[in-house]
Amino acid sequence: MKCIAILLFNSVLVSGSIFAQQLKPEDALISLEKQSWEAWQKRDGKFFQDFLSDDHVEVGQSGLAGKPAIVSFVGSLICKVESYKVDKFKVVFFDANFAVVNYFAEQDTTCNGVKVPSPAWVSSVYIKRNGRWLNALYQQTPTSK
Repeated sequence: MKCIAILLFNSVLVSGSIFAQQLKPEDALISLEKQSWEAWQKRDGKFFQDFLSDDHVEVGQSGLAGKPAIVSFVGSLICKVESYKVDKFKVVFFDANFAVVNYFAEQDTTCNGVKVPSPAWVSSVYIKRNGRWLNALYQQTPTSK
């Protein structure tokens, strides 16, 4: 019985350590960004409904778009994401409620039969409201490797 108690205590310590690491603000924002790519691939507009701030702005090749347009676009059948890879993350906090996540993204995506430019450097601006991080601005800049 004592052995089981020790194993259980050690498991709690390890789990707590992992959980604490997940709570680091940088890790939380990187995780959100990765979740958004997964949702993009799955055409999960509901995720973006909760993920984007109400005043979200997206800067793309065709100009600016707001939250309603992005939620609708992601949830549509217009694009097909075959694969993607995101890495080289850098998170900068300007204060406790404002941060920018920059990273490198590659994707094999087609929208209306046209390949999406890839690779790209990405900037995502996050704002913390009511204790939740929300994506307020997103922009990709196509680049060569």
